[in-house]
Amino acid sequence: MGVSGECFDVIIIGAGIMGSSTAYQTAKRGLKTLVLEQFDFLHHRGSSHGETRTIRATYPQDYYFPMVMESYKLWRQAEAQIGYKVYYEAHHFDMGHVDDPDFRAVIASCRKHSVPHQILRPDQVAQKFSGRFFIPHNWLGVSHALGGVIKPTKATAMYQALAQKYGAVLRDNREVVDIKRDNQNGGVIVVTAGGESFWGKKCVVTVGAWMNKLVKAVSGIELPIQPLETHVFYWRIKEGHEEKYAIGGDFPTFASYGETYIYGTPTLEYPGLIKVAVHGGNPCDPDNRPWGSGTKMDVLKKWIARTFSGVVDTSDPVVKQACMYSWTPTEDFVIDFLGGRFGKDVVVGGGFSGHGFKMAPVIGQVLADLAAEGEAKGVDMSPFRIGRFVQICRL
Repeated sequence: MGVSGECFDVIIIGAGIMGSSTAYQTAKRGLKTLVLEQFDFLHHRGSSHGETRTIRATYPQDYYFPMVMESYKLWRQAEAQIGYKVYYEAHHFDMGHVDDPDFRAVIASCRKHSVPHQILRPDQVAQKFSGRFFIPHNWLGVSHALGGVIKPTKATAMYQALAQKYGAVLRDNREVVDIKRDNQNGGVIVVTAGGESFWGKKCVVTVGAWMNKLVKAVSGIELPIQPLETHVFYWRIKEGHEEKYAIGGDFPTFASYGETYIYGTPTLEYPGLIKVAVHGGNPCDPDNRPWGSGTKMDVLKKWIARTFSGVVDTSDPVVKQACMYSWTPTEDFVIDFLGGRFGKDVVVGGGFSGHGFKMAPVIGQVLADLAAEGEAKGVDMSPFRIGRFVQICRL
């Protein structure tokens, strides 16, 4: 098959946060890099737009802790290069029933990694946060300094700008419809809906909610990555209390463990509004979304009323924003070589399950390592291999 466009060392499909971070890493290493995005850059149809994302180091799974800690450093390094902020410091507060296994695992992780933290009874929670948090009598809270907020659209734009600075070529409105193995010259040929074709020595696929569609179309492999439509909500803080919940003070990012995982951030983007939302969503086709109203709204409203003791108005959210998750059965990522006839020439990064954004700097490094070196450096890859799905993955 002929090639209508240029030839590249690495072709990255998808210019969300993961693709943009990867492009920065490959271009910085001197690799000729092309990024193809099916929509406009910084569009609102995927998982990399919006106003805030939480960054926190506490996870029930140990293998995320070093990835988050390294990401803190890499966010700061990128900010220093671009000259503006995308990461805002905050403390973090986890809460849950005393017997909740994930919450107990968070406490165990703090201890294992020697994270300075406080374990708080309900009365101590109320005292520490001056009545801004209330938890049930059979719950505990864990407070520590490893929280924060990332500005997602701004962060994605930052990595795109840095990638261009190092020579990457970025093209939007280029939907990729095929990836073919070049049996004559090696590498792959990437074909767009507009009829363009580009040769790449390596290819990295970071198309978010479209991952399973594209991978299945080009390889026949059906990855267990389910697109979900999710929503974030901003609720009005009652008059006179607004400053108590603002970023820059002592109000933390927070997460509530249980049957419904609820999370939120201090006031930052919308003065007087606090972001509180449910982790999860409804399965959907990313090309035919329902643009629904959200899930578990009754549960969320009751949680807000109980936790903030009426200081936050629960009648209706003031702002609602839709977003996409790419959900795996374990909520662990998929970072691996596609394999099969593509061998190590095609790398996939997806299934970030609504919690990967904070680790984008490290994930970009890992994807660049896989493409450029054929192996990842300094990260345990076993939780992220495609092979873990061998029983449910249709190969």
